[in-house]
Amino acid sequence: MTGTCAIQLEHVWTSFGDKVVHQDINLCVEHGEILGLVGASGSGKTTLLREIIGLQTPTQGEVFVLGQSLKKVSAGHGQRLRNNCGVLFQKGALFSVLNVFDNIAFPLRELGFKDEELIKRIVFMKLSMAGLSDHDAWLRPADLSGGMTKRVALARAMALEPSLLLLDEPTSGLDPISSEDFVSLLSELHKTLNFTVVMVTHDLDILRDLCTKVAVLADNQLIAFGPLASVLSSKHPFIEKFFYNKRARRVFQYQEATHG
Repeated sequence: MTGTCAIQLEHVWTSFGDKVVHQDINLCVEHGEILGLVGASGSGKTTLLREIIGLQTPTQGEVFVLGQSLKKVSAGHGQRLRNNCGVLFQKGALFSVLNVFDNIAFPLRELGFKDEELIKRIVFMKLSMAGLSDHDAWLRPADLSGGMTKRVALARAMALEPSLLLLDEPTSGLDPISSEDFVSLLSELHKTLNFTVVMVTHDLDILRDLCTKVAVLADNQLIAFGPLASVLSSKHPFIEKFFYNKRARRVFQYQEATHG
């Protein structure tokens, strides 16, 4: 276990009955890195996120989070580790019966915060950090645009000042302008707070502009891991298909001349 790793997977295998999803996955996400996790549908990207946060246990192997093996931590310490992980689900997963304020306050209250004045200060601070106004606090999820939903979900994910941020397709369903705005927001927050990020994404612009490392799942294995330039040099068929289709060639056009 390397001290520089915020997250480390060692020989992780995942099976559901006879179906093998992961075979011998090994990787280290260092503190402060932004990892983009890429793979075809059914390759186990979200499953890997669930294993990192401790919501699911690998069939074999070990997951370390902030230096602690999830196999060996007590239930109480495991919960403290989870409290140090902010999660943004693919569609935001806001509680429809709660307004924005109460959605963001939810993890604070679940953790036992009783001081409503303190909760109020934290919620409005997180709203501001996410680029939202105090007025937005009283809106219902049904009143939010897609971009605002993602921002509220991000504010909620940051409510407990997490060291780790796990994002599942954070720009999915957003128009190009909202997507670019969200990426800019995440980049600025990362520069300020230096949290570690693991995100499942198919957004080529995010992979190019935001991620310090990229991990690619295919054929039940981790077929490439490292800086984008290193991943682009792989000759694996999935990487050829994903990173060298017509749209990808436009996004990564500066790489095209060096490939092949």
